Amino acid sequence: MGTPRLKTHHNITVLVSDVNDNAPAFTQASYTLRVRENNSPALHIGTVSATDTDAGANAQVTYSLLPPADPHVPLASLVSINADNGHLFALRSLDYEALRAFEFRVGAADRGSPPLSSQALVRVLVEDDNDNAPFVLYPLQNTSAPCTELLPRAAEPGYLVTKVVAVDGDAGQNAWLSYQLLKATEPGLFGVWAHNGEVRTARPLSERDAARHRLLVLVKDNGEPPLSASVTLHVLLVDGFSQPHLPPPEAEAEAAAAAPADPLTVYLVVALASVSSLFLFSVLVFVAVRLCGRGGAARAGRCSVPEGPFPGHLVDVS
Repeated sequence: MGTPRLKTHHNITVLVSDVNDNAPAFTQASYTLRVRENNSPALHIGTVSATDTDAGANAQVTYSLLPPADPHVPLASLVSINADNGHLFALRSLDYEALRAFEFRVGAADRGSPPLSSQALVRVLVEDDNDNAPFVLYPLQNTSAPCTELLPRAAEPGYLVTKVVAVDGDAGQNAWLSYQLLKATEPGLFGVWAHNGEVRTARPLSERDAARHRLLVLVKDNGEPPLSASVTLHVLLVDGFSQPHLPPPEAEAEAAAAAPADPLTVYLVVALASVSSLFLFSVLVFVAVRLCGRGGAARAGRCSVPEGPFPGHLVDVS
């Protein structure tokens, strides 16, 4: 407090040591990753990232996969994570038809003492690829006898002959089906609706039209590139439905030759033949016994007289 005042300056540096009091924080609470099916193994599908506001080892973050909540999800065979940078990889080729989506949690932990950590949810959506061709449900193909549709000759234009039913195991536009008539015995007589597979007559029928027709229908999906399947239809023109439709004789002969004998029918035939033979044998034995009895009586005499005294009113002529 003297006059004049004298003073001096001294710089003091205070170093604040870091304490691991901040846990790593993910940049997002959840991540949604998309991967197309039939991917190559070890494909990089995405990255998760977390930061730590501490310093030094307290800010160094390592990543790991946490055990899935659903024990049925084989997470260890599906994805892996790089512990240093959070890169995620698909370990094997994914199939949309078998597994369309799955989710798991990743953890981020620092290297402090004690270490602090946080979690984030990762959803993986498997996108469909056009890897399934259409499958025809009706009419059945590769059967022993082709399915024949009956068409009355009096049918008007637009008459529904049959309908091709097909399905596709893919999804979205990859499963959109269209139908097209590729070939016909008589072009212009039939038409196929592109969106539902209905086969209808396109004009009136005449007596000059052939009785049997064969149609080749193409079923195609809307994928890129599109996949397709074909089906063959058989149509028989008839005058009416009063008489049942019978297959041609050659088809009946082939079916009879190819069909195995029914064991129950064989057993019934054998049993019936045995019973009939036994009955006939019994009748023959009975008739033979009767005939032999009558022959013995005839050889002994025309009549038999009982032994003993005769009554008084009878005369012994022996």
